[in-house]
Amino acid sequence: MDYITLAVPFFLLALLVELVYGIAIKKNTYRLNDAISNLFMGTLRTANKLIIIGAAGYVFYMAETHFALWRLDPTSAFTWIFAFIIYDFFYYWFHRISHERQIFWASHAAHHQSEDYNLSTALRQTGTGALVSWVFYIPMFLIGVPSYVFVSVASLNLIYQFWVHSEHIPKLGWYENYFVTASNHRVHHAQNEQYIDKNYGGVFIIWDRMFGTYTARLPDVVPVYGTATALKSWNPIWANLQVYSIMISDSIKTKKWSDKVKVWYSKTYWRPEDCIEDKDPKEFYVKYNPEVSSDIKVFGFFQMLFTIAVSGSVLFFLPQHTYNEIIVFAITITSLSSLTAFLLQGTKYAYASIFNFSVLGVLAIYYLGALNIEILSTQLLMGQLLINILIVSLISIYQRLNLMQGASS
Repeated sequence: MDYITLAVPFFLLALLVELVYGIAIKKNTYRLNDAISNLFMGTLRTANKLIIIGAAGYVFYMAETHFALWRLDPTSAFTWIFAFIIYDFFYYWFHRISHERQIFWASHAAHHQSEDYNLSTALRQTGTGALVSWVFYIPMFLIGVPSYVFVSVASLNLIYQFWVHSEHIPKLGWYENYFVTASNHRVHHAQNEQYIDKNYGGVFIIWDRMFGTYTARLPDVVPVYGTATALKSWNPIWANLQVYSIMISDSIKTKKWSDKVKVWYSKTYWRPEDCIEDKDPKEFYVKYNPEVSSDIKVFGFFQMLFTIAVSGSVLFFLPQHTYNEIIVFAITITSLSSLTAFLLQGTKYAYASIFNFSVLGVLAIYYLGALNIEILSTQLLMGQLLINILIVSLISIYQRLNLMQGASS
C-alpha cells in the first residue's frame, strides 16, 4: 500500500505548524514564492509519476513473477523489517549515483534547487526521477520481496524523510549515529564545498558511515542551500530540464569530440574546459527573489491550494479515471503551475495566459468531454478554472480603472 497519499494532509499541517513556529520565534525559514514553487514541483511529480510508472510496474511484475529466487512471506514481520532495511540500502546507492554522475544528477537536481530549507523542500520532488530510479530496486524483487511490501516500505521510507527537512530541529544525540536526522540532512542539502556529496541515506545514516560519505555539520561552516548553478526560476518545467539543457549545450559547444560524449557520463561537477563559465563569488549567498505585487502573491497562494486539492483528488479517485484523463490532468496541472510560476517571476502577460488557458480548459471539459464531469476531481478542476477566469477578469478591470484614474489626474 502506498501511504503517501494518506500522509499528504499531515504534511501540509506540519508545514503550517513549522511556519507559525518560525514566525513566533522570529526565525521564519519560509518565503512564499519558494514554498509555492516547491509544492508545485511535488504536484508535478505526482502527475508525471501516474503516467510513466506503468513501465516500471511491468518490469517489477516480470522480475517478481518469473525471476525471483524465492518469495518471502508477506505476513512475516521479518519480511517487512528486511524489506525496509534493504530498500534503504538500495536507496543509498541510487541517491549517491544521483549526485555523483551527471546524467542522474540531471534528474535529481530539482530536489536541491530550493535556496531555503524547510518542510516544503521535502515535497520538492523531481518529475523525471521515476524514469530511472526503479532500475535500482529490481534486485528486491529478485530476492523475493512481494510487490505489496515493496510499495509499502518505499512509501514509508519517503514519509520518514519528510521531517528531516527542517532548520528548527537540533541534533538528537545518539540517534545521529544510526539514523538520518534534520542535522545531518541539512549538510546533505548544502552547496558548501565541505558538504557536497555527503550523507546520502534515506532512513539510516549507517550506510554513509560504512562507505565513507558521512560528514557532520561543522561548527564554523553555515550551510548555504541550493545548487552550484542556481535555477533562478520558479518554473517547475524548467526546474526539471535545467541540467539536461546545460548538458546538451555543453555537448554542442565543446570542440573536443570525446568531451561531447563525456558530458553525459562524467562526474557531476565536470564540464569541458571550453564550456566553463566564471562565477561571481558574491552570488553564492544571494537568493533568487523577484519582487511582485500583493495581488500576485495572493493569487499564487490560492492557485497552489487549488492545485494541491485537484492533484490529491485525482489520486483519491484514480480508479474512476481513464488513462487519457490522467494525461489531461497532468498536462493541466503542469500548465497551470508553470503559468503561475511565470506570474510569480513578474512575467508580462502571465495573467492573460492564465485567463486564456482557463477558458480553453473549461471549453475542453464542458463541450469536448475531455474529463468526466461527474467525478469530484474534475469538478474541483472546473472550479479552479472558473475562479481563475473570474479573479483575473476582476484584477484586469481594477488595473484598467487605476490606469484611467491616473491618466485623468
